Amino acid sequence: MIVLALDTATPAVTAGIVRRDAGGIEVVAQRVTIDARAHAERLTPNVVDALAESGLDMADLQAVVVGCGPGPFTGLRVGMATAAGYGQALGIPVYGVCSLDGIGVHTGGDVLVVTDARRREVYWARYR
Repeated sequence: MIVLALDTATPAVTAGIVRRDAGGIEVVAQRVTIDARAHAERLTPNVVDALAESGLDMADLQAVVVGCGPGPFTGLRVGMATAAGYGQALGIPVYGVCSLDGIGVHTGGDVLVVTDARRREVYWARYR
């Protein structure tokens, strides 16, 4: 299965192409732009660039996975609206995932995932 993975819960505007099969998960291509004020401007170009690098096009996508935060509302809104738009236009399913879970899912041992919540606060989750 070819999956488009998007996350805009942090200043990193992230788009990746992932291949998932019985053997596991392989990151085929990814584009990340660090700019907390450029989610709307950089997300789709990052998707297009990742697809080009992977040698795939939109028609090859079979699902979209999008980070649902926690994070700033504006960035999350851009990511989720973009994912919903791709899903509807391509007729493929869209799955929301807690962004902290996406970071902590394949880690070994005890892991603390922390992201900046601004105003001297953090979002965090502990994984085993």
